[in-house]
Amino acid sequence: MHRGLVETLVNGRLLLEGGAEFGGQMSEPDLRAIELAGGLTTPICILPTAAALDNNHQRAGRRGLDWFSRLGAASVSVVSLIDRPSANDPEIAAALRSAKLIYLLGGFPGYLAETLSGSRGWRAALAAYQEGAVLGGSSAGAMVLCQHLYDPYGKNILPGLNLAPNACLLPHHNTFGRGWAARLQKQLPGTALIGIDEETGMLDDGPQGAWKVYGAGTVTLYREGTITIYHPGETFSLSCVLPGNKKEE
Repeated sequence: MHRGLVETLVNGRLLLEGGAEFGGQMSEPDLRAIELAGGLTTPICILPTAAALDNNHQRAGRRGLDWFSRLGAASVSVVSLIDRPSANDPEIAAALRSAKLIYLLGGFPGYLAETLSGSRGWRAALAAYQEGAVLGGSSAGAMVLCQHLYDPYGKNILPGLNLAPNACLLPHHNTFGRGWAARLQKQLPGTALIGIDEETGMLDDGPQGAWKVYGAGTVTLYREGTITIYHPGETFSLSCVLPGNKKEE
């Protein structure tokens, strides 16, 4: 077992970001993700799915395209996966299967999870990830990659896509996400709650698959009654605290 997919050998990496994904501070985690994916010429696919519910997917997709292009990426495309029919489109699935970095934009997390779950496109993305692609997202795009998903619109907990088992992500932690923590600690006992600040990301590229923090802010881990804060450059495991990192009760 490796990096989240139970009983499946995974060679890819996960990138989880806390929001404000096109701010200048996000160049650090995004450039690292591009490096892990194969460099600036590697094919990158942007999924604006989460923004489609309020018809904002085209604008969000353009912003994503502009951002990665400004970082120097030479092969970036926006994949028009916006609903269940397009999620099962063979051409879209083929594009995802050949991508080396697949990036899920923010928006409505419940809609994103429902649209992707079990679809042909998502199976193609998983196949690419299993063979070495980087799979990442920001805000809603990162939330759905965990086992549990808190939908702030329906105010309920939904199944995520489970690439990070026994975890639930709190994006925008430094603005409003921390306000979800007390409720979710009661509703999801034993689950690691991962609070990620805006303009901050975490990648499982540390020693032995540990997570490393990048960007402007911090990652706050709520687990078993403790609160642990990790700063940029620090590494941690979702199963244990690594030596050299300070635990804050």
